[in-house]
Amino acid sequence: MEINGEQVNEVVRYDQLGLSPEIMRALDKKGYVQATPVQGGAIPYFMKWQDVIAKAPTGTGKTFAFGIPMVEHIDPENDAVQGLVLAPTRELAIQIMNELRDLCEFKEGVRAVVLYGGQPIDRQINQLKKRPQIVVATPGRLMDHMKRRTVRLDQVQTVVLDEADRMLDMGFIHDVTRILDQIKHRRNMGMFSATISREVMDISWVYQRDPVEIIVRPDEQNKPDIQQYRIEVDRNEKAEITARILDAAGYERAIAFCNTKNMTDRLTGLLRMRGITCEAIHGDIQQSVREKTLGKFRRGELRVLVATDVAARGLDIDDVDVVFNYDVPDETEYYVHRIGRTGRAKRHGVAYTLVSTITEAMRLDDIQKITRNDIHRLKYENGTLLDLEEEQK
Repeated sequence: MEINGEQVNEVVRYDQLGLSPEIMRALDKKGYVQATPVQGGAIPYFMKWQDVIAKAPTGTGKTFAFGIPMVEHIDPENDAVQGLVLAPTRELAIQIMNELRDLCEFKEGVRAVVLYGGQPIDRQINQLKKRPQIVVATPGRLMDHMKRRTVRLDQVQTVVLDEADRMLDMGFIHDVTRILDQIKHRRNMGMFSATISREVMDISWVYQRDPVEIIVRPDEQNKPDIQQYRIEVDRNEKAEITARILDAAGYERAIAFCNTKNMTDRLTGLLRMRGITCEAIHGDIQQSVREKTLGKFRRGELRVLVATDVAARGLDIDDVDVVFNYDVPDETEYYVHRIGRTGRAKRHGVAYTLVSTITEAMRLDDIQKITRNDIHRLKYENGTLLDLEEEQK
């Protein structure tokens, strides 16, 4: 990890960070003792009300890096909104809310609410009437509440943009700047991102003051343990191969990613025909249905979750056995976030990418070069997976 350009390799325990007994109790309940690099780097500066911009891979504990100091700074006697977290997707907003709720468990009088589109706004208005001190929101829905005057941000002290790169890429930059412009008296601001794009830097230059820059590189300490494979296959055999791999390896919890909503629905049908319990989530499915599907997947009632990239970020699921790239993703970043759903929390993970055209092969070649990942080559032939690299030796 680098802090302001200097290498820092110190291992940090939570009990070294001067945290309250209530937060320590919440961490003990989850069995957490050692902070991740991004947490050990960011928490001390957040606690001192300094601005932070952090670049860290997905799955490295960014939520607790800003969530712990945010909860610590809340005055439970003050009913005003004091902490605000902006997230690009509903799924990520819900995940952040769940983690903050765990942190607040023993902090009496500290309340949090999540605001996102696709949920009845009247229900959220009722939750806001309970005077939460922390608001987690997607930018568009927060703007709706601001226009209705159902939420006030004039006493917000800490603002965090989580997955800032994704949020700005999705076209939220105008909403984000309008929201930030309304928070006149904030004491500090955090930006967390897997990549530091020009748009992220522009926001930092305008709204942050001398931010501490933290970079956590995907080295062996924090890089997920994911065995990656590419399989050369005919297009019409993709579903069959996916089912055969699931059964042969005995995977109990899998996510299969497709590039389009139509393909997501089609693959779901093909896997069900083969006796595999699965459901799809994508942007055309109602949010309430998506949440029920995710709940069933977490409880182990579904073996496979078939998804578009809307689900690649923000899924609060730590024990996915395997990821299938049913379609080769259009962007390198999507590949990284897709396979990052497995191999989390120090577990071993597996990712298969199915390649059926020259275009897909070239795209995966580029992904491999950019990410410097070792993607092992396999081929499906006559009902058997063959190791191409072993054949070539």
